[in-house]
Amino acid sequence: MNAYVDVSFFPRAAKPITSYKPYWAKRFGVAPFLPMSRAEMEQLGWDSCDVVLVTGDAYVDHPSFGMAVIGRVLESQGFRVGIISQPDWQSAEAFKALGKPNLFWGVTAGNMDSMINRYTADRKIRSDDAYTPGAEAGRRPDRAAIVYSQRCREAFKDVPIVLGGMEGSLRRIAHYDYWSDKVRRSMVVDAKCDLLLYGNAERALIEIAHRLARREPVDRITDVRGTAFIRRPGDPSTEGWFELDSTEVDQPGPVEAHINPYQTTSEQAASQGGSCGAQSTTVSIADGALPAGVAGQNGSEKSGLEGNTKPLTFVPNPALEAKRKRPPQERTVIRLPSYEQVRSDAVLYAHASRVLHLETNPGNARALVQAHGEGSTARDVWINPPPVPLTTPEMDFIFDLPYARSPHPRYADENGRHDGATKIPAWEMIRFSINIMRGCFGGCTFCSITEHEGRIIQSRSEESIIREIEDVRDKVQGFTGTISDLGGPTANMYRLGCRTPEIEAACRKPSCVYPGICQNLTTNHDPLIKIYRRGRAIKGVKKILIGSGLRYDLALESPEYIKELVQHHVGGYLKIAPEHTEAGPLTKMMKPGIGNYDRFKTLFEKFTAEAGKKQFLIPYFIAAHPGTSDEDMMNLAIWLKKNGFRADQVQTFYPSPMASATAMYHTNLNTLKGIHRDERAERVDVVRGEKRRRLHKAFLRYHDPANWPLLREALKAMGRADLIGNGKHHLIPTYQPAVGKCGGKQDKAKYIVIPTMRPDPLNRQPAQPEPGQILTQHTGLPPRAGIQGKPLGKKRPVGKR
Repeated sequence: MNAYVDVSFFPRAAKPITSYKPYWAKRFGVAPFLPMSRAEMEQLGWDSCDVVLVTGDAYVDHPSFGMAVIGRVLESQGFRVGIISQPDWQSAEAFKALGKPNLFWGVTAGNMDSMINRYTADRKIRSDDAYTPGAEAGRRPDRAAIVYSQRCREAFKDVPIVLGGMEGSLRRIAHYDYWSDKVRRSMVVDAKCDLLLYGNAERALIEIAHRLARREPVDRITDVRGTAFIRRPGDPSTEGWFELDSTEVDQPGPVEAHINPYQTTSEQAASQGGSCGAQSTTVSIADGALPAGVAGQNGSEKSGLEGNTKPLTFVPNPALEAKRKRPPQERTVIRLPSYEQVRSDAVLYAHASRVLHLETNPGNARALVQAHGEGSTARDVWINPPPVPLTTPEMDFIFDLPYARSPHPRYADENGRHDGATKIPAWEMIRFSINIMRGCFGGCTFCSITEHEGRIIQSRSEESIIREIEDVRDKVQGFTGTISDLGGPTANMYRLGCRTPEIEAACRKPSCVYPGICQNLTTNHDPLIKIYRRGRAIKGVKKILIGSGLRYDLALESPEYIKELVQHHVGGYLKIAPEHTEAGPLTKMMKPGIGNYDRFKTLFEKFTAEAGKKQFLIPYFIAAHPGTSDEDMMNLAIWLKKNGFRADQVQTFYPSPMASATAMYHTNLNTLKGIHRDERAERVDVVRGEKRRRLHKAFLRYHDPANWPLLREALKAMGRADLIGNGKHHLIPTYQPAVGKCGGKQDKAKYIVIPTMRPDPLNRQPAQPEPGQILTQHTGLPPRAGIQGKPLGKKRPVGKR
């Protein structure tokens, strides 16, 4: 067995999650599935549940599903855990199915934000839900975490509510809500939960469960990292805390004009309303200047000013004094602008967002507080610093728990299987995949992984990963020898981190790879190469594919890794995400320049040729991202045509809660730089309005005849009519066919009727999408009417790339 050295040197002051004394109910043992009914509880010998988890997803007992992880972790601590999955939220009756929880409710909307799960980037309702049996839509309410919390309170009002998951995590402070186009309150206030857990919550949840089991009142549990809760102003528990006021942006001080070097001394004095006369001369002893009549070193002359002069006095530098008396970090809280302020003032919203993102490193983050309400309704939302990252042994412990690795038997079809009419698409996508790490230090502004999982990489050991591959081979029904993914939020950040603990604990950079790779970041891909090779050598494993997003700028640091990946772990197509070609939007995304893509493409093609294979890169791009001009999209379209790409999968920017790009979208300010109220603030071009968003999307699908009328109009308005013509060097043609082929490979010989053209004489009817079909891997859009789609990959939680 190989020894594992954790590359993250973060000071591990937290109590290990395996060190708690198990709760007495551990004597009941391990449940094959966490119970979803009273009958299942009785089979296990339970008379009640200690914790009842409520989720908006179907219950799949797999480590890629948050509720399964939380349930199994609590079970390992000895607690009896039941699950209420996708309940009928019209009344509280469905929430009473398992009886009254002995300790607390655990509430989540599911693996995705419920609004992103239900609505497209154009705010249209989706026709399917990948986390539901049969992909049936409408099985969860809008803002599910709030609705579920309210129903839990109605069912048993005296039971504490602990809210978590992606939806709660990304709405822990006042936030811009894209669907209502306004700033909403913290979810702690709207859901009226007792505690909100953000990020990966295993460490916090275990501590809270044991403290509640000891009958500690939930309102006294205010010292757990990774939690948010409500405090009334003047609460005794705030005593001993030092508050830093950050409710306003810095105001510029007076600016003195430059002195004209061509003015005489008397002209300068006259311009300031004075003169050079001796009676009005200012004496500056500090500069060694003495007026006429004042004694020099020989003391021979005296002046009438002698009695008015004062000796110099020295005082300590206030800035240095403040540093010497800086309060301890662990007892410091930053007061953000209140909800009422950020709701009505875009500058203060941008300022609050910037402060929040600077306080995300567990090594130096301070607590945050934000006021909600005024007068008698006033209360503070208190947000403790992020949780301490899990160690490698703790990660192994969580992933080695006894997951069934399949959906609950309740969802089986008449043949007892889960791959028929009751198939859960999200489970099907990760059925044969392995998660090897958590976290991402990429810092992409449109992504929320950093705000949820953090930027410190938490990696499993090699042995734990190999054991799970063998479990998939031996236990998962339908395994044919192919592991569909070996990755995580990013495919190639396994065991990467900061070189020293001091730098890691002190760093406040939002990204370790932008504008370039940090010199303190380890980029050794050897441990990952070793796992790839060892994994594919396992008996019964024919192939291991890599389906997670790849940071190709990091991969360039290890050509050997690219060779290993390309020659053994690509299934014909490798999807990467340069996102754009132009500097304007890339700087707002915090993504590397397109030159990195070109260098990666060169190596990809070289190693593909050496292996004698035919493989292709599939690049992803974002339309309508903040900072993107119409000219930027036009240049991207030209690049796509020059390089022979016809994008079938198009992603339009989706403003997810709490992402930096969402703050730019709402405020028109660049929150990556200092926020000011004057001309020093950098303004951002934001793409709003249906027509302009459609235009940016149309540039990505320049080859689709349905987009040609819109593109012609735009190119003429931009003064680029030279791109309209029938030659190979033109972007779009001058003619408009009556019937045009769709651009996608899968759409060959399928036709759509262009709305601006003559009716189709054959009266062809577009095929309707089947449940579970997904148009784009990034957004989960259902196929549009008239375009046949097919499942293209797993639907990812918000922000994942």
